[in-house]
Amino acid sequence: MSKQLLPGYFIRRGSTLERSLLVKFMQRSYQYLFPKQDFAHLARTVEQYLSSDTPLWWVDFLGEQGGRGAGEDKEENSSSSPHLPIPPSPHSPIACLWVGNAIDQVRGDRHAHIFLLYVEPEHRRRGIGTALLRYLENWATQRGDRQIGLQVFQSNQAALNLYSQLGYETQSLWMVKSLNSNKQTGA
Repeated sequence: MSKQLLPGYFIRRGSTLERSLLVKFMQRSYQYLFPKQDFAHLARTVEQYLSSDTPLWWVDFLGEQGGRGAGEDKEENSSSSPHLPIPPSPHSPIACLWVGNAIDQVRGDRHAHIFLLYVEPEHRRRGIGTALLRYLENWATQRGDRQIGLQVFQSNQAALNLYSQLGYETQSLWMVKSLNSNKQTGA
């Protein structure tokens, strides 16, 4: 069952059977930031973490006319109209939101954690990311969560701006150190 997220855009709950589609969206998300990297390993992440406890939502684009009700203009609804909405398809979503669970290590509360938020480039800057985050906030509030967590790459300025505008704040920094696996240890 889908529900209107924004005019022309509809959100629907995904299924654990949509693993390969989720992997494709994850690969698109990472390739956008790291175009020369191979992300075949993301299938293992999906296999390990996608479950009925980690909700997945898809956004389908039905076109500009997709949000109209029963009072649609008859001429626009005819088969000759080039502006007919595209029916939703589980194989053609334009955005994805995948959420897991985490534990706040300071307070001990369970909270929603965003694994993936991705919008296809041609649908960006239309409010879809904001609408998805607000949808998630409502969902998380209804289930009793007090916060939502996420990880974002420092180089992803568009995402950082979006999260900041919606009130997300830096609570901790994830730091990494690359290890040279070819380096021999001393004897």
